[in-house]
Amino acid sequence: MAFDPFGDFESRGYLRNTAQEKDLEIVRRLEHVSFTTGLDEAFNQLFAVNQLTYQDVLNAHRTLFEAVYPWAGEDRTDNAPELAISRGGVLFAHPQDIRRATDTALTKGQTNEFMRQKPGEVMGYLAFGHPFLDGNGRTIMVVHSVLAQRAGISIDWASTDKSAYLSALTQEIDNPGKGHLDNYLRPFVRTAIAQDQLATHIKEVPGLSGVVGGDEVVGKIDEPAVKERYKAQRLQRQRSEGGA
Repeated sequence: MAFDPFGDFESRGYLRNTAQEKDLEIVRRLEHVSFTTGLDEAFNQLFAVNQLTYQDVLNAHRTLFEAVYPWAGEDRTDNAPELAISRGGVLFAHPQDIRRATDTALTKGQTNEFMRQKPGEVMGYLAFGHPFLDGNGRTIMVVHSVLAQRAGISIDWASTDKSAYLSALTQEIDNPGKGHLDNYLRPFVRTAIAQDQLATHIKEVPGLSGVVGGDEVVGKIDEPAVKERYKAQRLQRQRSEGGA
């Protein structure tokens, strides 16, 4: 079943895309064209800002995906505030915690020494926030690349293994600050590439066209079972962060 948080897949297509398309393979291609076409502008916008904020992350998503989604640049607190979203068993941030997680990533990521030492931890907070109904991985990779470049490093994403990376990312989300993703990424950290080469660098990452519809609606955030999952998650993350 297609990811359908709006509840109108049959009448308006996947996530109300501008073409009202229901074929997920076609939507995937539309997304990829929109993303690759918008990359240069998204990087230009981000590098024009001295200190990145949450709004800049929203703006990047809008630039990358506005050709496909009329809601591009809106986060889940705007378009799905009552829903709990997960993927592959990973429960993403409660809508009320999306900005907090992303702001934490930006604060840590804009401390250059921290970013050089712990790029995986920064990525973990960005991924946990999962602000958007689609396009999260690509958007946060663009933002992360800017943070890394400013800190004097880059990640050789093309050499990473997707399965191993996602496994380390899942562990990072479950237990932030314990080095799970930093340890995985360490062999792939390089000296920063030139700013004007970042778009080309990202385009060369295998599998970047992504898989459409991988997210799922767990339920509504006020349902008892969902509330318990969020409570357990917060306690686990707080224990992990407190012992970092």
